[in-house]
Amino acid sequence: MGSVNRPINPAAIAPPAARYVHAVLTESPSRWLHTSGVVPTAPDGSSPPDVGGQAELVWTNVAAMLGEADMTLADIVSVTTYVVAGEPLAPVMAARDAFLGEHRAASTLVTVPELAQPQWRMEVAIIAAA
Repeated sequence: MGSVNRPINPAAIAPPAARYVHAVLTESPSRWLHTSGVVPTAPDGSSPPDVGGQAELVWTNVAAMLGEADMTLADIVSVTTYVVAGEPLAPVMAARDAFLGEHRAASTLVTVPELAQPQWRMEVAIIAAA
């Protein structure tokens, strides 16, 4: 079976501001994966000190969840990224773009005053459908 997810970028509105799509239409999925906020914590409980290292670890953790669900990055339909205000956004977006490669998902980035743990500078929640 082919992909159940189709990018939606209407010509009647401005194109996306970065490497994402405005929306993703999911038709006839048989499985959905909704994550909690995926945080930058390694299996040993440590977190990288910088936001770029944290972003790379978050996407490593997302990949592990997708693998456990027998899904791939191509099944991701939506990404919501939370970054502590004042942190540089470029490394966060670069890590997302490197992980997703040519795949495009709907994406929202929000700055927040803080996250649940003071060492966390960013986290990501995804929805995947297959």
